[in-house]
Parts: sequence; structure tokens; C-alpha cells
Amino acid sequence: MAIKMATVVLDNGAGLAKVGYSTDKNPRLMPNCITKAKSVRTRTFIGDQIDDCKDLSGLFYLLPFQKGYLVNWETQRQIWDYMFGKDGLKVDLHDSNIIVTEPYFNFHSVQEAMDEIFFEEYQFNSVFRCNPSFLSQYKHCKEKDQKPLCSIVLDAGYSFTHIIPYCKGKKLAECTKRIDVGGKVMTNHLKEVISYRQLMVMDETYVLNQLKEDVCYVSQDFMKDMEIGRKKGKENTIARDYVLPDYTHIKRGYVKPLEETTGRAKDGEQIIRMNNERFTIPELLFHPSDVGIHEMGVAEAVVHTIQSLPEEMQPHMYNNVILTGGNCKMPGFYSRMERETRSMTPDEYDLCMKKPENPSTYAWEGGTMLAKDPQIKKMSVTREEYEENGHNICFEKFDV
Repeated sequence: MAIKMATVVLDNGAGLAKVGYSTDKNPRLMPNCITKAKSVRTRTFIGDQIDDCKDLSGLFYLLPFQKGYLVNWETQRQIWDYMFGKDGLKVDLHDSNIIVTEPYFNFHSVQEAMDEIFFEEYQFNSVFRCNPSFLSQYKHCKEKDQKPLCSIVLDAGYSFTHIIPYCKGKKLAECTKRIDVGGKVMTNHLKEVISYRQLMVMDETYVLNQLKEDVCYVSQDFMKDMEIGRKKGKENTIARDYVLPDYTHIKRGYVKPLEETTGRAKDGEQIIRMNNERFTIPELLFHPSDVGIHEMGVAEAVVHTIQSLPEEMQPHMYNNVILTGGNCKMPGFYSRMERETRSMTPDEYDLCMKKPENPSTYAWEGGTMLAKDPQIKKMSVTREEYEENGHNICFEKFDV
């Protein structure tokens, strides 16, 4: 192989797919869905084509993933076709390799279908399939001067939050934990709360997701913030007015600054008053039992996972906690996570948490580094190997 082949890195998230060549600095962020708008009856929007849509109210979603697993292949194929095609990366499929992520504890049938699509339909030259946390811990190890023995990745994604321990680059699958709270649960809960208290918004997933990203934050002292939220007038420093888009004059919703927050709409505006919703929604990550999900919060689960490991691994794990996934971008998440985890960590251990600059794209960045590693050839399955040995070689080689 004299010529250097292009490698595509695809972090195929259930909410947001991150895709690009290993030589790119940043990935292309693409909503992993097909959308239909009420205002445009004649057209469907694939992935980031939604940016062309003028009216984003009452969107209808076709999602390839349900409850964290890839079930809707037709939809996913259309998105991948767009991604690799002339409007996307313009991939020369025969002469390209791909590094692609898949969900934790993925089903064999889904893995087989995935291999079939990449090898038989797209005919990629070689495929490497792994979990996003593998790429995150790979990047973390490469960036440290002294390579850590163990690390633990918190992946707070769209469908779930996973906690995955690694030792010497191998995933400890039997100690992996899952919490059934992700970005989707929080957005849906926000829709229900606002529909019940103020305004019927059950169809406005897109707008409410923007609202969640614009105004929600993780409280450092939940009870104190609840007290402030009960106050009236100027004493309440938490309440904010969020102006909803009308798609004629206001193209995107925005938060009014504190001094302009009165709770009353000006002429022609439609507002949602965000008070304690700002911090009670992200609180679900730390207390899933608030909405009847009887599981541990994220900080407790990290400590619980580490404590279930052999004692000699534990100090290494506490020293290399990596926070990834879109929910880690919430203001206040990192400091709350560190404080809560520290309070449960034995005193004799140091705690060191890594918060990447962009937690959403951290795994993708790890993929671009892995693509340049000479070891990737041994880890991948080539098209010839697949044609000769079928699915079995993929099950042998890929640690998922």
C-alpha cells in the first residue's frame, strides 16, 4: 500500500453524528435524523439540511435510533448516503477506510447488518468498529506524558449515560454501568413541565431542545436555588424570559438578560418563563428518581463502578475520569460532578477529572488520532478478510 488511503471517522451518535476525514481539524456535526416540516410539505430534510428550513415549528422526526439502538435501517442509510455523498464528504468509498462507533452492548444482529452495509453496499476498503469511549480513552492516553494504566469514561449522550472503565486500553465490559437518562429524557421532561405549567409545546422538540441548551444549568446547591426561585421580583435572580421564535421576525429563540426579565411579553412576542426549570431539568442526571427512574445519579454511579473493581485499580481510575458527551457541556456540570464525586471518594485517593474542550466531539478527535496510528491496520478488518471469513472475523477483532 504505497498510497495513503483516506480514513473517514464517523461517531454515529443517536442524537448527533460527528463525521469527517482523519485529516480534518473539526468534524461535520449532523443531526442523526430525517425531519419533515409543516411549512414545507414537498421536501424532507436529511441531517444538517434542516439548517435550510425557514420554519422549525412542529417538526416531525424520523429517528434511526430508538432507546439507544439502531433499529430503523432505511432512515440510517439515507443519512449515511447523504453524509458520504456529493453534498457531504464526497467519499471515494472503494479507496477509503472507516472508523465507526456503535452503541455499548450492541446486538449481534445490528452489528452484522452494520458490517454488511459498510462492506457489501458501500464497499469500504477496511472497517474498524468500536464504542465511542474507546476513542475517548485512546485520546486521553495519548495526550498524557505518562500513559495511564486505567481510566474511566463517563459518556453522557442522547439516549443514555454510560460509565465505562478501561484497563491498559481494554474495556471492562462486566463493570460497565448504564443510567437511563440522556439528553432526550431531559428535553422530553422539559416539554412536559412547560406544557403543564405554561404553554402547550409537546410538538416543539427542536425549539425546546434549543431552549434547554440556552438556559439550563446544573445547580451547585439545589435547595438554595429552589429558595431563590420562590422569591418575587428582583430578588429572584434565577428566572429568565425565553423569547420563542416566530420564524418571521425572530429566526431563533433567545434569552432575555436579567434586567429585561419581567415575565410579561412585549408586543407580538411569545415568551416562556424559565424559573426553577432551569436547574431541575439537568438535576435528573444526578437524581434520576425525580422522574421515577430508580437508578443512581452520575456521580454516585462513577464511584460505585470504581469500587466494584479490584482494589489495586481504584487509585488509577480516580485519577483518570474522562467526562464526554453533549450533556457535559451544561454550565456547572463539571464542578458539581467533581464536588459530588470527591465527597464519596476515599480520602487517601486523588481525584482528577478531565473535561475536554468540546465533550461532544472528543471521541471523534480520538478517532482521527487512531487513524494515524500504525496499529490501526492490525485492528481493522479489510474487505478481503470480510469476503473470506464473513462476520466471524469482525466478532473476533472488534472489542465491542
